[in-house]
Amino acid sequence: MPKVRHWVAIPLALFAAALALGLIAAHTSLTRSTELSWNSHIQQLRTGWLNRVTLDLANIASPVGGLVITVLIALFFLWRRNPVQACATFLVIAIGWNSSEVAKIIVARHRPPAVYSLAPETGSNSFPSGHTAFAFSLAVALCMLAIGTRWFRLAVVLGALWTVLIGFDRLYIGAHYPFDVLGSVLVSTSAIVFLTGLWHGWIAANLYRVPLLAKFGPVPGPAAVPETASVAG
Repeated sequence: MPKVRHWVAIPLALFAAALALGLIAAHTSLTRSTELSWNSHIQQLRTGWLNRVTLDLANIASPVGGLVITVLIALFFLWRRNPVQACATFLVIAIGWNSSEVAKIIVARHRPPAVYSLAPETGSNSFPSGHTAFAFSLAVALCMLAIGTRWFRLAVVLGALWTVLIGFDRLYIGAHYPFDVLGSVLVSTSAIVFLTGLWHGWIAANLYRVPLLAKFGPVPGPAAVPETASVAG
């Protein structure tokens, strides 16, 4: 887990920017026509086989698919007897992904017109895209795992392509607006940066308090406190 110096200020700024973008898009007419036009251009690419592929991709990054992937990754590291890595990776994905739910409640943006959607979704939970938030958070987690290895650049490239693919998928299907996809990246980034501060400031140092983790591998205990030498008076 990398250390971020301004782990409170940066997330606040990013989250505020995301909310401002979402509220403007949801409750004014400044962006609606432009976003619908972008959606229309993307949806002109629709063909039978591509429709099937995009719907399958949506299922992979859906709440059920995302949960399965996240749990499998955590179980893999537990199997490798690395409970600390399991916790860190699980938290990056889960918190980055589920932070989108907080923004959804605050912004309350209605979904695009269902008549244009391959898989109609209704409700006021359009901003940001939860599918894209999951894809981005998974990409960030894998990039963190690759830090300091020869695989880092490849992880960044593949992670970026994966995130763009899922974002495009949601626009192609007609389930989101373009700013919903952008908002996902901003919100998830803010949550993950905040998590890095919590990890180094409190979480990592207290994992030993969960006895179950030690059954899967070594978990660092509390830092030893040096004894104070007595001074003869």
